[in-house]
Amino acid sequence: MTAQDALTLLHLLLFCYWLGGDIGVFYSAGFVVDGERSREARLTAAKIMLGIDLVPRICMSLMLTVGGLLSEYAGISHPPWQLAGIILLGPLWLGMVLVLHFAHGAAFIPLLTRVDFLFRWLVIAGIIASTAWSTVTGRLAEAPWLAGKLLAFAFLVFCGLMIRVQFKGFATAYGKLAAGTQTAADDAAMAASLARVRPWVVTIWVVLLLEAFLGVVQPG
Repeated sequence: MTAQDALTLLHLLLFCYWLGGDIGVFYSAGFVVDGERSREARLTAAKIMLGIDLVPRICMSLMLTVGGLLSEYAGISHPPWQLAGIILLGPLWLGMVLVLHFAHGAAFIPLLTRVDFLFRWLVIAGIIASTAWSTVTGRLAEAPWLAGKLLAFAFLVFCGLMIRVQFKGFATAYGKLAAGTQTAADDAAMAASLARVRPWVVTIWVVLLLEAFLGVVQPG
């Protein structure tokens, strides 16, 4: 197996686990907000949801690094400083994702959460600026479809941020569910939060399929 084969395989696995994991998270969330189910069943569903949620987060954090390295085989060369940034981005982003997931009770987590939120906005801005510059300078002339994939990824990150913003009510009500103090109003708040993020979640699924289409067909 060549390096290109290994990267292609990893790229496909990241796509599959991202989409599949995201569907699993949303499906599990439906059981968490179901006030007709017992508290124990809802808490079990929540554990499943939170466990699965790590999978698409990992996939997102590594996708740019793997995709950037694969683009070398599509004729898009990178200067050493840029290649170093591409290689380091994945592990650094992944590290932040893992710390946020496994050390969620630590005192520094609120600060790291804000850093992560800002970091994702910087990723979006960086992708848009880099894609615009590469398009204008003709750097993507041999693989114009890469511009679509990059911008689609930036939009995926944006969708994730919107889900985070719209899902705050869910987290508050879930805390009460875990403590056994939830009310019917809290159940309604969780259900409303899930309804608000549904369009963003479905959009992520559609855009991921678009990403796959661009990677396979490579139009242009």
